[in-house]
Amino acid sequence: QVQLMESGGGLVQAGGSLRLSCAASGSNFGRYTLAWFRQAPGKEREFVAAVNFNGDLTYYAEDVKGRFSISRDNTKNTVYLQMNSLKPEDTAVYSCAADVNHYIVATTSESDYDYWGQGTQVTVSS
Repeated sequence: QVQLMESGGGLVQAGGSLRLSCAASGSNFGRYTLAWFRQAPGKEREFVAAVNFNGDLTYYAEDVKGRFSISRDNTKNTVYLQMNSLKPEDTAVYSCAADVNHYIVATTSESDYDYWGQGTQVTVSS
């Protein structure tokens, strides 16, 4: 069983930065992949970024490449999403997710993720 809790969301102006954190409870944190997804009002949830078990491999959605960075600290059971050059279209509820069936590589498919946090709101004003 994995429990995930996000923090770090808020209101920021376009061009600004935020860092989201997701703390995990439970065992074997260093043995599964983690990802961030987001859901904007009226839209389906979409993949943002993922990281494999030790942080060596990262994956990004095209529209956040070069602006967002995912990382993890296995000593703190925490995954991060550093978001720079934020745009109004980045406004969404951001959720972290754990895929306990993959660890060497990470997947971008929502259906592969077993555990989800409740999400944190990110609002980017123009």
